[in-house]
Amino acid sequence: MRAVIDGRTVELADGTRARISLLAEPSSCAAAAALDFTTKTLLDKEVRVSSITPGEVSLVLPDGTDFALLAVRGGMLRTTGVDGGPLTEAESQASQAKLGLWAQECPTSTPVQAPPSPSPSSTAPPAPPCVVVYRINSEWPGAFQGEVTVRNASGALINGWTLRWRYADGQTVTQMWNATVSQSGADVTVTNAGYTALIVPDGSVSLGFNASVSGANSVPDSFTLNGAACTVG
Repeated sequence: MRAVIDGRTVELADGTRARISLLAEPSSCAAAAALDFTTKTLLDKEVRVSSITPGEVSLVLPDGTDFALLAVRGGMLRTTGVDGGPLTEAESQASQAKLGLWAQECPTSTPVQAPPSPSPSSTAPPAPPCVVVYRINSEWPGAFQGEVTVRNASGALINGWTLRWRYADGQTVTQMWNATVSQSGADVTVTNAGYTALIVPDGSVSLGFNASVSGANSVPDSFTLNGAACTVG
């Protein structure tokens, strides 16, 4: 892949420009994030190309993943609505989970905000850049299934993240989806998957997991995202 023109248009090794089949043009406010995702995923990679219709191609990554499906599953791009198969199902799931760009509504205008009133005596500390909601969805003897939702409250695009928390009751995460997990004692470290790396302002990503537990199963009381403390929702 020689170049990425926009989120759904690429320049092949022979100089031919083509659109990626079944992907819709991103909206204006989503275009930058879509371009960044497509560039990082495809540029200078050994991508397998096949023609669908004149001027369009399908792209398969070196590990066998279909690029269009990966982009739609992570909420980075939307479909043209004519697939009716895996892409449509992936778009529905990304929308319901508010992954990637599904968490962002493009504004029709930019509101004018009044400058904050100066405080003669003190300066308020900055608000935490993230909000984390930790839920236990189901439990059975010796194990449970949980979900963690991380919302980007920083006002800026997050591109790549690490979430950390600490268990108090000896819980051990055994499996996770939408991210990669490691654990050292009570300390849990979670890093994004390729398709969950981007979290737009006020957008969120949800992580599901299975874990083992013996006895009490208290909820962690603090979380950090890229080293910054988060509000616990």
